[in-house]
Amino acid sequence: MSPILCRTLAAMLAWTMTAVFLAAQIKIHYPETKQVEHYDTYHGIKVADPYRWLEEDVRKSPAVAAWVEAQNKVTFAFLESIPERKAIRERLTQLWNFEKYTTPFKVAGRYFYQRNDGLQNQYVLYMLDKLDGSPRMLLDPNTWSKDGTVALADIEVSPSGRYLAYGVQEAGSDWRTWKILDIDTGRNLEDTIKWTKFTHIAWTADNRGFFYSRFDEPKPGQEYQSLNLNQKVYYHRLGTSQSEDILVYARPDQPEWGFIPEVTEDGRYLVLTIYKGTDDKYRIYYKDLTEPYGLPVPLIDQFENEYTFLGNDGPIFYFKTDLHASRGRIIAIDLRKPQPQNYREIVPQTEHAMTTASLVGNLFIITYLQDAKSLVRIHDTSGRHVRDVELPGIGSVTGFTGKRSDTETFYTFSSFATPPTIFHYDLITGKSTVFRQARVDFRPQDYEVQQVFYHSKDGTRVPMFIAHKKGIKLDSNNPTLLYGYGGFNISLTPSFSISRLLWMEMGGVFAMPNLRGGGEYGEEWHRAGTKLNKQNVFDDFIAAAEWLIANKYTRPEKLAIQGGSNGGLLVGACMTQRPDLFGACLPAVGVMDMLRFHKFTAGRYWVDDYGSPDNPEEFKALYAYSPYHVLLRRGKRTYPATLITTADTDDRVVPAHSFKFAAALQAMQAGNAPVLIRIETRAGHGAGKPTSKLIEEIADQWAFLVKVLDMRPANLR
Repeated sequence: MSPILCRTLAAMLAWTMTAVFLAAQIKIHYPETKQVEHYDTYHGIKVADPYRWLEEDVRKSPAVAAWVEAQNKVTFAFLESIPERKAIRERLTQLWNFEKYTTPFKVAGRYFYQRNDGLQNQYVLYMLDKLDGSPRMLLDPNTWSKDGTVALADIEVSPSGRYLAYGVQEAGSDWRTWKILDIDTGRNLEDTIKWTKFTHIAWTADNRGFFYSRFDEPKPGQEYQSLNLNQKVYYHRLGTSQSEDILVYARPDQPEWGFIPEVTEDGRYLVLTIYKGTDDKYRIYYKDLTEPYGLPVPLIDQFENEYTFLGNDGPIFYFKTDLHASRGRIIAIDLRKPQPQNYREIVPQTEHAMTTASLVGNLFIITYLQDAKSLVRIHDTSGRHVRDVELPGIGSVTGFTGKRSDTETFYTFSSFATPPTIFHYDLITGKSTVFRQARVDFRPQDYEVQQVFYHSKDGTRVPMFIAHKKGIKLDSNNPTLLYGYGGFNISLTPSFSISRLLWMEMGGVFAMPNLRGGGEYGEEWHRAGTKLNKQNVFDDFIAAAEWLIANKYTRPEKLAIQGGSNGGLLVGACMTQRPDLFGACLPAVGVMDMLRFHKFTAGRYWVDDYGSPDNPEEFKALYAYSPYHVLLRRGKRTYPATLITTADTDDRVVPAHSFKFAAALQAMQAGNAPVLIRIETRAGHGAGKPTSKLIEEIADQWAFLVKVLDMRPANLR
């Protein structure tokens, strides 16, 4: 036998023995999950749902609570056995420990921003009376709970700068309780507003009160699962009880309508943006506040296009819209002649997707996406192009808020290997000056970012960002994390993340494709990944994985996929369609039961993107890819190692989605790869989660990948 053949056989034997050893190591005995005889009939098709009982609220059902406890026991026993877990958590904590700021905004000459000194569970709210002055702390949510799970969710300052309305979020729930701080005295007023979600606080110009939207108080025990219907608009006068608030507008004939109130900067009008789902398709009603007994009247009275209110000059209202412009434009509508033929175009559509616009200092500041990278242009109110904002590189920007009278604004820039930097922007000179700059314990020059383009199954050209340490070899051996979303017109852009930085520091490749369903190329790109076209999103993601493998970045055994919420659905759909393509899967707070998502909390809004099981044609498409049902239909197969994550107080995507998916996947797993579910307590869909819980969850996810992808991160030894 030749020496070469001997070495080849020896290598094959060694690989086989390693695989057998690893498989033996991760053999797990899962808790038994009860199955029930439950069937639903959809359009003549009988569909089994053997884990229906897991839909019961974990806080109310002893059986579900016991199941959660048993699953967490198995999961954490596995995670605790991983030697690298402690070092990953320590390095993640070290990286996380840097000073962080939110983008400042200005009201009545006062500057407001939030700051985290590094490892605080929640950001602290500060105020400056002048830009170079000493900060004054207004609110410290870290004092509101011992475990850090009560968060400052929203803030709205009154026009005079004296009062601060702030929303309090508990345990990650979407519900907000609003309180009022007298900034001058530092004392809270007695006012308390409850049962709000998906709303803004809209102060009146006299600073005596505000408009807001709320739902009726849920029945006891239904706070985190009941459908959100019949939102109403109220006016609250400071110093009074919520029970005395005045009902401004309600539509009992349209229980699915929601209302976002806004008062124009001149104080003249109340503007109601009306929605009924997640689509950017709005009706616009307005009320002249000089007429106390007048009702809101329609300006736009159909859900056909986006109309995002930007500001007004008296009766001239400015909107960002996709009317006759799938990539967005800015128009003016005169309330005195509101017919569509009288709409006036201010800033026309360009070749790039318009993502945000604001009216600050009598200038429209517009952010576009150029192949998913930020581009910022400024126009005056006549539409004349003034200048572009010179950004420090290829990345993402947020900010550019303010008032018509302002001569300054702020924005934040970041990229995959560039920590956030906040800039002060002079609207008169166009000069950007660093206001705050994050200092993170790493060397940006050690990393590289590139953008590639690949073709999906149907030939569509899709962009993808790839980031990693410099000098990696394209030998198919790199542990690679492929992250995606692909839905709800949400764009994924290059931004900084400590968790991704650690992944790359450990030797991993990070890849992020811009799938159809997002907003990277405008409404047509979004529509191409919705309803009957949703399979395009999964095809785009699978094609990204195949491109990475074909170009020798990685191989299936070393490839992990990750996504949260709608991205959790993406991971669930792709791993059930192509289980051979991935070595590990991290679906987080995912929508996994596509036949019942619309029956809980905010799920009814999502029919805009997903379609409805009540529609025969859309049901067929939903049932075809619904991750939970695909598992049940196909029976036992070999699936990749999977760590599902969810939380007990998630009232956006109720945890039953993840519970049922985990139970079915454990029952149908024919291989030895672990199928685990990590269920966080006193946490929700993600917003408001304390730093300590974020670090623990990410450390567990990375430790899981180190184990199942057989990584050898040198820096952790």
